[in-house]
Amino acid sequence: MSFATTEIASQPEMWMRAAAMATDPSVRVALPAQGERVAIVGCGTSYNVAQACAALRERSGHGETDAFAASEFPRGRHYDRVVAVCRSGTTTEMINLVSATAGTTRTTALSGSADLPVPRLATDVIALPFADEQSVVQTRFATTVVALWRAYLGEDLIQAVGDATAELHEPAPTAFAEQYTFLGTGWTIGLAHEAALKLREAAQLWTESYAAMEYRHGPISIADHRCSVWVFGHAPDGLAEQVIATGARLEMTSADPLALLVRAQRTAVAIAEAKGLDPDTPRALTRSVILNHA
Repeated sequence: MSFATTEIASQPEMWMRAAAMATDPSVRVALPAQGERVAIVGCGTSYNVAQACAALRERSGHGETDAFAASEFPRGRHYDRVVAVCRSGTTTEMINLVSATAGTTRTTALSGSADLPVPRLATDVIALPFADEQSVVQTRFATTVVALWRAYLGEDLIQAVGDATAELHEPAPTAFAEQYTFLGTGWTIGLAHEAALKLREAAQLWTESYAAMEYRHGPISIADHRCSVWVFGHAPDGLAEQVIATGARLEMTSADPLALLVRAQRTAVAIAEAKGLDPDTPRALTRSVILNHA
C-alpha cells in the first residue's frame, strides 16, 4: 500500500484535530485578525490551498484577502499580514519571500514543523506535524490546512468529516475517463485546481480545471464521451445540462467539497496504480523545490 493511500484515508481524523486546534488561543492569535488585509502565498498544492483559503476568508467577511504563488507576490503592495503555506518549510521561493517581508510585515507560517527555514523566519508559526506526509504528493496536509482555516472562520466541519468518511468506505475507483475537467466556484476553484494537479502528478494524466462559469467560454468544446467533468459545489444554472449534452460524464454531489477532493485523490492513486506508476514518487518531482541559484 502506498503512503498516499494511507495518508488519504487519515484525513477525517486530521480535520477533527485541526478543528480542535482552531479553538486554541495561541493558534487564533497567529491567524489573521478580522479586518486585516491579508495575502496568502504558496507553491504548487499550497498555492491551490491559498486560493481556497483566501476566498473563504473574504466570503466570511473577515477582510480583504489575496492569494499568490510565492514567486509572483507583488513586493510593492502593502498587507497587514502574509500567510505562508509550506508543508516542507524549505521551498526556495517561500524562503525568499518570507525573508523579504518578515522585517516589515507580520508573517504566519503554516508548515509541517516549526523547526524549518520558513517557520524560523516567520513572526508566527502554526505547525501541523500530525498532518505531514511521506509521499511527495500532498493530500492530507493540504486539506488539513483548509480544515483549520474553515474552523477558524467559524465553520462546522461535521458534514465534511462525515462525508469524507463515507467516501473512504466506498470501494476504490475502477472506472476511469480518458480526460478529466474539474470546475469550482468561489473557494472551491482552488479545490478544482488541486484535484487536477493530483491527477497530473500521481497518474501522469492530462487534466484541466476552471472557474465553473468560465468553462462555457471555450473549454467545453473538448468535452465528449471520453471526458469526466467534476463540479465542486453548486453548478451554475444550465451547466449540468450542457455538460451532459456533450456526452461527457458529469460528477456532482451534495457532499462537502473537501469530500469530493478526497474522491479525486483516490482516483489519482487508483489510475497511477493501474498504469504501474508509484503514486508516492511522481516523475521529476521532489518533496521541496530547492533552487541553488536563487
